Amino acid sequence: MRRIKEGDVYYLYNQLTKNKHTLNGHSGAIYSIASDHQFIYSASADKFVVRWNAETGEQDKFAIKFDFTAYSICLFSENSVLTVGLASGDLHIFDIKERKELKFYTQHKKGIFAISENAHTSQLYVGDADGNLSVWNTKTLELIIYLPFDCGKIRKIIPSMDGSQFFIAAQDGDIRIIDSTTFNETARFFAHKDGATSLLQLSKHELISGGKDAHLKIWDLATNNLLKSIPAHNFVIYDLLRLNDTQFVTASRDKSIKIWDIKSMNVIARLERKQGGHQHSVNQLVRLSDSEFASCSDDATICIWQV
Repeated sequence: MRRIKEGDVYYLYNQLTKNKHTLNGHSGAIYSIASDHQFIYSASADKFVVRWNAETGEQDKFAIKFDFTAYSICLFSENSVLTVGLASGDLHIFDIKERKELKFYTQHKKGIFAISENAHTSQLYVGDADGNLSVWNTKTLELIIYLPFDCGKIRKIIPSMDGSQFFIAAQDGDIRIIDSTTFNETARFFAHKDGATSLLQLSKHELISGGKDAHLKIWDLATNNLLKSIPAHNFVIYDLLRLNDTQFVTASRDKSIKIWDIKSMNVIARLERKQGGHQHSVNQLVRLSDSEFASCSDDATICIWQV
């Protein structure tokens, strides 16, 4: 039997990875998506947040209209609560089951580009265009602390695997590591020229970052030393997603999505317009299962991919 080579694997995955659905309905760029595996929620420049059936691709009657563009959304508290960050800096929090607004905050004065939950500590992290971070209690929905980092636009915040700390990627190009109990900055290092934009913790000791320099960089979290730098895309890398134990996914302004093998750090599939992909910048990714994920784009569509 002929041995399968790296090029064969790339060809195989490109052929087998397919666009299961393309979701149309928004009239503007889609900046953020979230999923509870049954539904996909999307935030758009048309000032709507709407919901889609992840299996059929159909839009249901859940829709919220805002006065400003919705830049970021996040599901938390076991996907029962939805928070929306607007271009104005307003933060809205909704009970999904009851379909009612729980809280409305004006803590931030500039656009909110990053929201994430730390389920280990019952914390919600919110970052804005001025480099300010707010931390909220997900049970009481009260403000815990407000931290002005003065780092430019905060593009990504993720908790560590054990929840003991969280990572911030910002416009100044630095990655900051913050203790989730004391909120002290335990480490800070320069990562990307012109800005760090995306983060993914691969293992207890490894962090991947993406930036405006279109590179992926792998960091040793024990020493914060750079292990590897990979020219991954043609333009800024907007998101990183862990799909399963062996693969992760990148999304870029160059209109492409790439699937990577974690062990070899080789690209095993490239998804573009000719594969049923996006016509413009790919802004965010969300995992649906070990073999499915969704992507959203400036072309006002959401693609559901089956690997």
